[in-house]
Amino acid sequence: MTRTGSVSGRPFGRLLSAMVTPFRRDGSLDVDGAARLATHLVDEQEHDGLVINGTTGESATTSDAEKDQVLRAVIEAVGDRATVIAGVGTNDTAHTIELARAAEKAGANGLLVVTPYYNKPPQAGILHHFRSVADSSGLPVMVYDIPGRTGVPIETETMCHLAEHERIVAVKDAKGDLGESAWVIKRTDLAYYSGEDKLTLPLVSVGAVGVVGVPTHVFGPETKRMILAYEAGDIATARDLHLKLLPAFCGFFRTQGVILTKAALMLLDLPAGPVRPPLVPANAAELGRLREDCAEAGRTIGTAEQIAHHNELGVPL
Repeated sequence: MTRTGSVSGRPFGRLLSAMVTPFRRDGSLDVDGAARLATHLVDEQEHDGLVINGTTGESATTSDAEKDQVLRAVIEAVGDRATVIAGVGTNDTAHTIELARAAEKAGANGLLVVTPYYNKPPQAGILHHFRSVADSSGLPVMVYDIPGRTGVPIETETMCHLAEHERIVAVKDAKGDLGESAWVIKRTDLAYYSGEDKLTLPLVSVGAVGVVGVPTHVFGPETKRMILAYEAGDIATARDLHLKLLPAFCGFFRTQGVILTKAALMLLDLPAGPVRPPLVPANAAELGRLREDCAEAGRTIGTAEQIAHHNELGVPL
């Protein structure tokens, strides 16, 4: 029924971020900013790949045309030296297939497909959805299991059945159940990527190959060193890095992750811009706490004056 053995490779690299989608102050798409941010993440933050148009990329409030624009801009900017994965998941199989084919046409290296959300299909429907999307293009697929957002988990038997498809090759795991994840890793050749930053090291310890992170926008090199240390057998160093980074791994999610990620990037003078409604920008208290969390993790972002200025304006920096 399933393939047997441990994960034999990392099809998309080791360190990836679910990249934010930069917007201009008026809320319009900042295509040049997306290219600059992608370049920064690859060249300065040591990323092996990027996920574009995922949840952190505000896919719920970007149009299909905007998704295509930002994907193409990132591919042009870094596609020669990093994998570029297109987030194409929706709760409509036909629409997801359309986005998958558009991403393949644009030149993406792979697809991130989330479990259909809100309509909560049964496991048979989940199987049909992912297989249909995988059949629709020639691109490898990373399955995104995040029941906290979608309302339904991908059960272990379902994941093992999905592993039988030649183009379903990886999982972004945000289920938070290390035991079930370990069973899938044991029974299949799926490459597991942590989708929950604070669980990256625990998941790597049972066979995961990397992370699709969010604080990695700011803490990329440190996160990569943590994974490499574990792989090299230096468990003490990996643990120390995990504990040092834990305030950031948790702090970026004190409110919706994209809100604080964009705030951190703006405090670092990197492309980000505002979030789109119904999301709202971080307030001064949230910015102050984010700055404290990052400092505890070893990175200074912004100044008290910047935060005070933000508070006076009541708008994103």
